[in-house]
This record gives sequence, structure tokens and C-alpha cells, in this order.
Amino acid sequence: MSRILSALFLGAVLLFLALPLAVIAAVSVNEKKRLLFPPVGFSFAWYGDLVGRSEWLGPVTNSLLIAVLAAAVAVSVALPIAYVLWRHRLRYARALYAFGLIPFTLPPVITALGFMIFWNAAGWSGSMTNVVLSHGIFLVTLPLVTISLGFEGLDRALTEAAATMGADDRTILRTVVLPLIVPYVLSGYAFAFVVSLNEYIVAFMVAGFTIETLPIKIFNSLRYGYTPVMAAVSVVFVLVAALVFGLIARFGDLPRLLGALGPRDR
Repeated sequence: MSRILSALFLGAVLLFLALPLAVIAAVSVNEKKRLLFPPVGFSFAWYGDLVGRSEWLGPVTNSLLIAVLAAAVAVSVALPIAYVLWRHRLRYARALYAFGLIPFTLPPVITALGFMIFWNAAGWSGSMTNVVLSHGIFLVTLPLVTISLGFEGLDRALTEAAATMGADDRTILRTVVLPLIVPYVLSGYAFAFVVSLNEYIVAFMVAGFTIETLPIKIFNSLRYGYTPVMAAVSVVFVLVAALVFGLIARFGDLPRLLGALGPRDR
């Protein structure tokens, strides 16, 4: 009986989460230039506008470029920190690790305000570089957590065996450590990429009206009316996130990345 109740409860939760997505997907194929549900007619024209019209293609390109570069910045910062903490077992490792978590634990508006004040004081504001660096710092927590989990799962006997065979630290890192944690590095990159793609507050407060990302474009468009293009954008975002996390689940250790304990942790 308890299994049946659990299954019903889980099904109700999944239905509750899926209904808004179903509504948005239906609205995105509306033939009329209004957000109508149920949809009137059927058309994929709004998806064509998303990539065929310059007013939307520009923000799409900006968002993709920023997300790709910001995720790379986040990983390039997180990987050395995670490696040093794992390799040298520093006494202040917990404090350094906690410091790496701060950007993502603070309310985004506070972090965004700090970035805005810093770039304005430095006299270097309103550029895509600022947005990339701000996103990279803001999202460094995600790859830091995933890569740290990868290091924690490594068997130190492997590195000790390589050292016994005469390999130096650089060789051990290149031939033993990095190949084993690549899935965690890619997972951290993917998490940062997806969040950066959808991030609004930091991008808006850092770049203002000079760089228009897709979330900023959506919010700006809300002032002039609602069109199914916004629903099409939402569907594309959901599909991209589902694809990325599906790849992580297929080739990585998604349960562990989401907090599940591995056999060694129990």
C-alpha cells in the first residue's frame, strides 16, 4: 500500500511540474500573435523568428557566447583550487572551499550589485568581457563542487603507485588524475553553462543596456506586449537544459553530483 501511495505522490509531483511546461509548449506553437491557451491554430513560425530575426538572433548569440566563455572561466578557477585542496590537504582547506562557495550562496542581487560597483569604479563597464568574468566568478561554485566530488572519489593508491614508478607530480596530474576527473570537469562546465545561459540579474546590472542577452531581451520585450516567441524561448531553454543534464546522466555520475553518497562515503 505504501508503494502505491508513494507512486501516486511522485506521479502527482511530476504532473504538477510538467503542466506549466506543457502549457508553454502549446502556447509556443500558437498561430496567433498572442499568448493563447489552448492554442488557436498550429505554427512553428515563432521558432523561426527566434533564429531568423536579428532582434532575437543577436541576444541568442550573445547568451551562447557568454555562457560558453563564462563556464570556461568558472572551470579554470575551480579546477586548480579543487586540486590543491585535494593534493596537499591544507589545514585551511575548508575555509578556502567555503570561500569558493560564497558567490553562489549570496542572493544574486547582492552579488550583481557588487560587480556593478566594482566595474563602474574601475572605469570598465558595459562590455561583454565584464559579463563573462562576472558570470564566471558568480558560477565558480558549481564546477568547484563537482570537481571536488571527483577528487574525493579518487583512490590515492593510484597516485602513490605512479609516484613509486618514478612519475613526478606533473606527470601524475596529466596521466592519472586528469583522465579520471574529466567527467566531473565536464559536468561542472555543463552546470555553469546552463545557469549562465538563463542568468538575468548579474548580466543586466553589469552590462545594463549595452549587451542584450536572451533573458534581458525577454524582460525588455515584456514592456511592449506578449508574443509566442517568448514561449518558444522557454521551450528551447528547457530542451537545452534537458539535453545537457541527460548527457551528464549518460556519461557522468549524476546521482553523486546531486549529493548522493557513493559506496566509499557510506
